Amino acid sequence: MKPFICILLLLLLPKISFSQEELVHSVYFEFDKFNLDEKQANDVVGFITALDTTRVESIQIFGYCDDRGKDEYNYKLSNNRANTIKDKLVSKGIKNKIIVTIEGRGRILLEEDIDNVSEARSKNRRVDVLVNFKPLPPPPLDPGVYDAIKPEMVVGDRIILRNILFDRGSSKLKLSTRKELDKIARILHKYKNLQFEIQGHVCCTPTFQKEAIDKDTKKRELSKNRAYAVYKYLVSKKIPARRMTYKGYGNTQSLGKGSEFDRRVEFLITKV
Repeated sequence: MKPFICILLLLLLPKISFSQEELVHSVYFEFDKFNLDEKQANDVVGFITALDTTRVESIQIFGYCDDRGKDEYNYKLSNNRANTIKDKLVSKGIKNKIIVTIEGRGRILLEEDIDNVSEARSKNRRVDVLVNFKPLPPPPLDPGVYDAIKPEMVVGDRIILRNILFDRGSSKLKLSTRKELDKIARILHKYKNLQFEIQGHVCCTPTFQKEAIDKDTKKRELSKNRAYAVYKYLVSKKIPARRMTYKGYGNTQSLGKGSEFDRRVEFLITKV
């Protein structure tokens, strides 16, 4: 089938509506290459054209290499890979102004405990096309789920901390998050019998990974580190450590309502 016919068929497909705040499509490359074959080109164009464009805010394109070779060469190669994807999208009618980032990030180092080095390297030779969506209003809360600590809570109740926000890939507490935790600490001092587990969650990891990498530690422990950051801050605000535990759940407990709602921290009430 000729390339222009493939593209036409993709354009005629019904638009797909996504509730996510962001969506990632990865394009994989052969070793030391940055050219696209016909299928890869059609797939990445089809990925964009199938989206609900009324909700697309911006597109970011990040190129990567595997761990072999010198840094200078890998930055150039990863940048060439990112620009190859950008040029293909623009040539197929994607507006240049919504592509806000084209960045080559060089090589991805292998994790120490990796089992299949060849497979890991093949997945690291890639470009990630990250589509950012305009935020949706929060969905209705399910029974037993709250967005604040209430006077009469029971074991098993969950509190979704909507305003506990982190930068992408980071477990460091932002100033706005610290101020929000200050309010929560004052409430916890009022309800002294409440004990709870602090749960960290992430979104948008590849399907074969349950946890995300913390860019600050370079380890695959982002949800745990976010939960621990909240735990540590509350301890600093004189909330007794015996009232709290913390645990990272990775991407295993999706709310099914969009990735912006999966990147969250929760309290699970364990004793009242």
